[in-house]
Amino acid sequence: MALKPKATVVPFVLRGEGTGVAQKLTASGDAGHVFHADAYPAFGGADAAPSPLFYALGSLTSCNQVTASLVAKDLGIRLGRWTFEVKGDLDTAVLVAGAEGNANFDRVEVRATVETDATEEQFATLVSETERRCPVSQLFLRSGLEFVNNWARAGLPAHV
Repeated sequence: MALKPKATVVPFVLRGEGTGVAQKLTASGDAGHVFHADAYPAFGGADAAPSPLFYALGSLTSCNQVTASLVAKDLGIRLGRWTFEVKGDLDTAVLVAGAEGNANFDRVEVRATVETDATEEQFATLVSETERRCPVSQLFLRSGLEFVNNWARAGLPAHV
């Protein structure tokens, strides 16, 4: 008997093709979004597109924003403008030289500021629930690296 997939599971399919270290990636779906990845010259690339590591960090910020928007709806709060700064510390000894160890980031720090009408208690729930529910945050957290998640609440302008 074949197992039926869960109704809540959405497959994300990405196709990649390239030469050297440069790659063209196409997301499945009607829009067929296309993006490119490359590497710094030190890693054999031409730096003609963002590194896959920048995409990983960028996916962390955007997934947090999407997830927080869903959480905010559940909490009945409004969100306005976001700013993020993410820093990933990568020891390249494993990647470049083949040293023993883990090729992962050693540490990733997220600094987020969001305009909101949330109370302090609601904001604390927004942050903790976003971290718990965000698939990309969970990828980083479960990888074993040091994950620092610093969020600040800014007032929501009257025009929002």
